[in-house]
Amino acid sequence: MKKIIAILLVLVSLTANAQLKRADTVRTNLEVKNIDTVAWVHTGTLNIGINQGFLHNWAAGGEIASATINGLFSGSLNRLYHRHIWSNNLDMTYALFYAYSNAFIPRKMDDRIDYTSKYGYRLDTAKDFYFTTLFNFKSQFTKGYDYEADMWDTFSTSKFFSPAYFILAPGIEYRKGTNLSLFLSPVAGRMTVVDKYYTMRAPEGAFGVENGKNVRFELGAYFSGRYMVDITENLSFKTRLDLYSNYLAKDYTDSLGNVVKKDNPGNVDILWDNLFAGKLSKYFSMTLGGTFIYDNDIPYVSTTTDPVTGQEVEKDEPGMGLGWWQVKQVFTVGFQYKF
Repeated sequence: MKKIIAILLVLVSLTANAQLKRADTVRTNLEVKNIDTVAWVHTGTLNIGINQGFLHNWAAGGEIASATINGLFSGSLNRLYHRHIWSNNLDMTYALFYAYSNAFIPRKMDDRIDYTSKYGYRLDTAKDFYFTTLFNFKSQFTKGYDYEADMWDTFSTSKFFSPAYFILAPGIEYRKGTNLSLFLSPVAGRMTVVDKYYTMRAPEGAFGVENGKNVRFELGAYFSGRYMVDITENLSFKTRLDLYSNYLAKDYTDSLGNVVKKDNPGNVDILWDNLFAGKLSKYFSMTLGGTFIYDNDIPYVSTTTDPVTGQEVEKDEPGMGLGWWQVKQVFTVGFQYKF
């Protein structure tokens, strides 16, 4: 009896080991090839960073006490079934800054929700090309404020679902395993949703939605490219480029017919996302990220109101030369969990 049990345990161990090796083989192959198989493939990274500082009688000056908490999640889940593929990507970030000088009232430094789901069917004539339908959703978790404005806490500049962006697009996708994806759609529909609280505050509205309205529909061409690579065993790089051109774009005019904002299909919306992730130890990592956005619907205002004189003056802030570009750069050292 003992011999039988021992043999069964060995068989179970060998079977489990074989299944594990097969899963590892499938994952490795799918990273660079399009294998005709049935499998679930997932990746995920959670980073949490905390920075804290305290000063007393510090000759160089500085914030007496401060803390920064930030979190980043990036994950993907892919279902492969022979010539069918269903891929899902979710990116979420959030960061808060606390300082003694403002009574430790939290100030938001980062806030993002970005989810993409694609269903594709591999073509007969070319194994790396798929007929794909894409859905994308973007928004944020909490309210945003202009901390440079007087009485900034009395009004918000954005909040959850304001704005919220939705894209639904059929098109052709070139895939090379799970590491490279190039998607192009000539007829992509995009919808922007914003609370009227924000669109009523300016003649041109907000986030591309007209004054007094809360929804905007667009139809245009859409490109989305993603690429991931392991530079070394402990360093990886991920990049994404999204381009959108609205065929229906036109100048915005007020009730008197005056142009308050110029727009045309040539004003291509751009999102370029980059992330380096380095492993320092089993549970600690270093991440460096940079995001660049150009959106004609979100202009840059280079002046502000002087609180003493009440006159319009030029802003004095870093990065003014970047104009309408939205730029975000983050560097984090902290806890990391991969699965």
